[in-house]
Amino acid sequence: MHDNDLSAIVEADRAHVWHHMFQHQLLDSRDPRIIVEGKGMSVWDQNGREFLDAVSGGVWTVNVGYGRERIANAVRDQLIKMNYFAGSAGSVPGAKFAEILTAKTPGLSRMYYCNSGSEANEKAFKMVRQISAQRYGGKKSKILYRDRDYHGTTVATLSACGQQQRATHYGPFVPDFVEVPHCLEYRKQWDVENYGERAAEAIEEVILREGPDTVGALCLEPVTAGGGVIVPPQGYWEKVQEICTKYDILLHIDEVVCGMGRTGEWFGYQNYGIKPDFVTTAKGVASGYAAIAVMLTTDEVFGMFKDNADDPLNYFRDISTFGGCTGGPAAAIENVAIIEEEGLLDNTKVMGQRMMDGLDALMDKHALIGNTRGLGLFCGAELVADRETKEPLNEKLVQAVVAECDKQGVIIGATNRSVPGFNNTLCFSPALISKADDIDRILDAVDNGLTTVAAAMQDTRAIG
Repeated sequence: MHDNDLSAIVEADRAHVWHHMFQHQLLDSRDPRIIVEGKGMSVWDQNGREFLDAVSGGVWTVNVGYGRERIANAVRDQLIKMNYFAGSAGSVPGAKFAEILTAKTPGLSRMYYCNSGSEANEKAFKMVRQISAQRYGGKKSKILYRDRDYHGTTVATLSACGQQQRATHYGPFVPDFVEVPHCLEYRKQWDVENYGERAAEAIEEVILREGPDTVGALCLEPVTAGGGVIVPPQGYWEKVQEICTKYDILLHIDEVVCGMGRTGEWFGYQNYGIKPDFVTTAKGVASGYAAIAVMLTTDEVFGMFKDNADDPLNYFRDISTFGGCTGGPAAAIENVAIIEEEGLLDNTKVMGQRMMDGLDALMDKHALIGNTRGLGLFCGAELVADRETKEPLNEKLVQAVVAECDKQGVIIGATNRSVPGFNNTLCFSPALISKADDIDRILDAVDNGLTTVAAAMQDTRAIG
């Protein structure tokens, strides 16, 4: 690392930058963190401290790691040649990447470019509403979403937010979004043998309550992310597919987090053999080297927007300004090539299993871990104050574990301002390039962090 004086940068940040998901009062007593450089799995701050990044840029994004010159060069070359034209026209990298990605999603052959996961989800919501208006006389306008799932930060996507704290203060919301129960068996809502199937049947119960002729789509994450890293139980997805087919409901899979290899397949839904009507993805599409998001859909859905040229309102009358940027698809082409050439899907499965095995071993050692879960390099450990009662560990203590890992030079995550009383899951999403030593270092940091926090809890009880 260079030793340039970055004090002016720190002060400019403190004075002018509004950080995301951050209580700025904290900066009254300490400096903001400025991430200056990244290489591979590591990042460096303004003080020259190196950190192992176990959260891929903080929000599941930098899938192929930092410092990829071939991606940066591809973006530079493309921007010099042709940087932008509105999405009403095509571009060379846009056409190429669409062909590349749809080849990896059999049945999904059309791709709509935009610039964020929130926007991609909102495009799908708008399409469902337009289909409702044009085909069903305004019926089948309702969109179901799942408790604990998250689909974006706009008012419309917050209308489909299963994380109550994310949506607090931002209503009133868009009507005709209806919640269905979560599928976290650890926090079970029914005492049954086949929990996955029962959790899916709960969706059907909501459909029947609302009226099947009013429900147009069901929007779900393949693995719930910020709501606690929830992998649906066996039997869940098969039943969900059956229900959607039975009631002619479009299935929208939100792959903003799980897409582009995070679970060991190109997309999370591909672990379950289901056939969605919409797939939205963003974060890992270009690993953060350029802003890009896409919404994929079927020829059948696409055909509903081109079957009557005499109707001036028949097509999808929508635009995404920065969906016309060429840097995103140029970066995405190289991103996919790196994943393929370096065998990162297979690596994700192997390293993901190592991570889960390590978390299970830590659960045997630490009573604070109540449950571990994950798929690929997308893992979580739910922390509890009492294993028998499953009482969630106090949020401040969960954050203390995160802070202890940070002191050891490892950045991990935790559910944050999501579900009241249940912001107690440690989150891990290291880059797909992770090696055994990286996974072991993450696990060692968590081990030490849990030991430190548990000892502090004991001391507090002793004093009390």
